[in-house]
Amino acid sequence: EVVQLSQQLNAPVGYSFRGKMSMQHDNPNEVGMTGLLGLPSAYNSMCDSDLILLFGTDFPYQAFMPEKNKIAQIDLAPERLGRRARVDLGLCGDAKETIKALLPLIKVRDDRDFLDEQLKYYEKVKENLETYVKDSGSENNIQPEFLASVICNQANDDTIFTVDTGMTCVWGARFIKATGKRKMLGSFNHGSMANAMPMAIGAALSHPERQVIAMCGDGGISMLLGDLATIHQYNLPVKVIVFNNRALGMVRLEMQVDGLPDNETDMINPDFAKVAEAMGITGENIHKTEDVEAAIKRALSYDGPYLLNVFTNPNALAMPPKVDAGQVIGMAKSMTKLMLGGRVNEVLDTIRSNYKHIF
Repeated sequence: EVVQLSQQLNAPVGYSFRGKMSMQHDNPNEVGMTGLLGLPSAYNSMCDSDLILLFGTDFPYQAFMPEKNKIAQIDLAPERLGRRARVDLGLCGDAKETIKALLPLIKVRDDRDFLDEQLKYYEKVKENLETYVKDSGSENNIQPEFLASVICNQANDDTIFTVDTGMTCVWGARFIKATGKRKMLGSFNHGSMANAMPMAIGAALSHPERQVIAMCGDGGISMLLGDLATIHQYNLPVKVIVFNNRALGMVRLEMQVDGLPDNETDMINPDFAKVAEAMGITGENIHKTEDVEAAIKRALSYDGPYLLNVFTNPNALAMPPKVDAGQVIGMAKSMTKLMLGGRVNEVLDTIRSNYKHIF
């Protein structure tokens, strides 16, 4: 119904993280995800629109909600109407039934100029994202974007993905593509750390016929290593892939945009592959980019649980779709302080890792 409405209006469709797996697939008018983990294309479309229709989303990121546009919001929960933004029209009801009632009343719009402009911009954004996939990184500095893209390409069409809160959540949001059958689970309400493995356990128990991939951060998996014993005890064929950047990456990024050099965000990790083996699970360490694809294939085809500990680039950052002046100044200050502290190589690697599409 949403896609049909967008086609009658020739309107672009953006979506929140929870809407990604439903709205991305087979949608010719989609312009990507918006919000803190999203893409500039969706945010740009919202800002340039005359009217924004919000269907069933309690959009949490007020900083990414335009203030001068007309907004109509439809939601089952009346307390959510107008909670994040000033709305011109708020309707309490089911989104599907509301759109079905609305469609016969709407005249088909022939003008595609606005839609085509937004779709063209979205293609450019996707090209920029692909830059980070093509440059796969180096030994012990594998680009997480590349790793997430390989996982996406080799996973089944109906895979259930679980993503840890933090940087891994960003890589899943941006590089795992919807097929109409895939699901992605995360701690979207609470932002709790270490959620990917326990969610994967629940998914594997409730859907034993489907492939389950847990995309874990090293900080997340460290908090609940005991869950590996549960996976082994019940012989759950969960594939645990650790994005091991040896850091609390999202915390580091939050400190840097506030103008602070990162402090106590580095992780001194155990050998997760050996820990998995001690728990009775096949484990493997991946240090080189050329080994990633074959390792993912081995893990996904293995009959039983499998853990891949992939050493990713600790300086790969997830830039939000909208960067305000305060964040730019903050990042500049933190980089200056790092350089004054003798960490010049780290600053240069951060620039090289995150601005490939510029250079």
